[in-house]
Amino acid sequence: MNGGYQVKISTKSRYGLRAMVDLAVYSGAEQLSLNTISKRQDVSVNYLEQIFSSLRKAGLVKSVKGAQGGYVLADHPEKITVGMVLRVLEGELSVAQGNQADSDLNDFLSRKVWQRVDESVIKTADSITLEDLANEYRAMNENVAGMYYI
Repeated sequence: MNGGYQVKISTKSRYGLRAMVDLAVYSGAEQLSLNTISKRQDVSVNYLEQIFSSLRKAGLVKSVKGAQGGYVLADHPEKITVGMVLRVLEGELSVAQGNQADSDLNDFLSRKVWQRVDESVIKTADSITLEDLANEYRAMNENVAGMYYI
């Protein structure tokens, strides 16, 4: 975004989405330890514990106890959207949070611009599933691995 308004997504949400896509790509039917995800995504285990606590409470992941314990997605990846993950970790998805309608022009802009931007962001986030991202990530890695340089 060229010097204009920029939507801020927290580090917690960015790392959380990376971890959820990691689960969708690598877990299959097996649970993954936070240590494994931590190494692959270069995120501290302590930070992932905080993130996964929220995701577990929201019902997006399940924890498996024991020596071979770890986490799995609580549902099929095609049923979990980016919007679901971001809402758990970020709260409501809004560009103009707390925008007070203290003037006619501000109220007009809130209704005609910011509300429509919010709706667009929400629609996009809710239309992308973990399955979509996992498939695209796998395809991207297959293409990179299959390239030959002369």
